[in-house]
Amino acid sequence: MLELGVKFLISYFIGSLMGAIIIGRLRGGVDIRQMGSGNAGGTNALRTQGVAFALGVVIIDIGKGFVGAGIVPGLDIPYVGIDPAVSRTWLTMSCATAAVFGHVWPIFHRFRGGKGAATYVGTLAAINPSLIIPLLVVWVVVLLLSGYVGLATMAAAVALPVWVGVNLMPGHDPLFMYTALIAICIMIWHRSNIQRMRDGTEHRNYSLMILGRKGQADDDDPS
Repeated sequence: MLELGVKFLISYFIGSLMGAIIIGRLRGGVDIRQMGSGNAGGTNALRTQGVAFALGVVIIDIGKGFVGAGIVPGLDIPYVGIDPAVSRTWLTMSCATAAVFGHVWPIFHRFRGGKGAATYVGTLAAINPSLIIPLLVVWVVVLLLSGYVGLATMAAAVALPVWVGVNLMPGHDPLFMYTALIAICIMIWHRSNIQRMRDGTEHRNYSLMILGRKGQADDDDPS
């Protein structure tokens, strides 16, 4: 169990390295948590700082998910070693979860992080890259139909465990449980988006909507 605990913590610490904060400091101390929606993620970075800044944020956030789920579980750490009693599959899922949780509650940044989507994608790239395809398809379809990035993210997250259950079960219980857990968490972490959609104040990108109102400008970010 020592291996599980140590590697969980390592993945959590890696997840706590916020792309938005790192890029912001390289850009002279920009803190996007004080701008726009206040979220330290790629969407808010794009809205407030532009494409180059947001791209750097997304690369870091996806990368740390990949490292947490794809590299940390296989490390042979001195004085910790490899515990044969620990399932490699469950260890990977635990480290993936830790990386996502680190992004949402980063210990290095007063537990104020993002909503986990990019880091989640990074963990999937390490665990099973083919899962990114159904995730991306649902995300794009919902975004094009609704114009809401948050809604697209929630729909994609919820659809993934359904896809796993239909196409990969039985035999992939840990993967199903991981995707189901993160789907629930992403819904919870996006509760402010849900409330703003109910209030009619959520940012909506009409320019991306295939059924959007012609000539309608994108909503201002109200958060």
